[in-house]
Amino acid sequence: MEIINQYISVVIVAICVVVGYVWKTCTPLANNYIPAVVTVLGLALAVINALTTKQPITLEIIAMGLVSGLASTGLHQFVTRVFEKMEQLEPKE
Repeated sequence: MEIINQYISVVIVAICVVVGYVWKTCTPLANNYIPAVVTVLGLALAVINALTTKQPITLEIIAMGLVSGLASTGLHQFVTRVFEKMEQLEPKE
């Protein structure tokens, strides 16, 4: 569990999920760019966080940003699939 905490920031994942969702639902731009956009956004947010907390920008900070941004895409897909399965299991009237 420690490795997950080291390379995933819940705050960055949450921000990236929201940005990806807004991109998907509110813009006419292609959805296939969302993973790349949230990955880069995750990196930028991790660097901004490091700078504002006066931490050095290390490879671990860069990895955390990239993994957190990309994890937001996986989280969105997981939640979407769970809700789709729940709708399929509901009895039809």
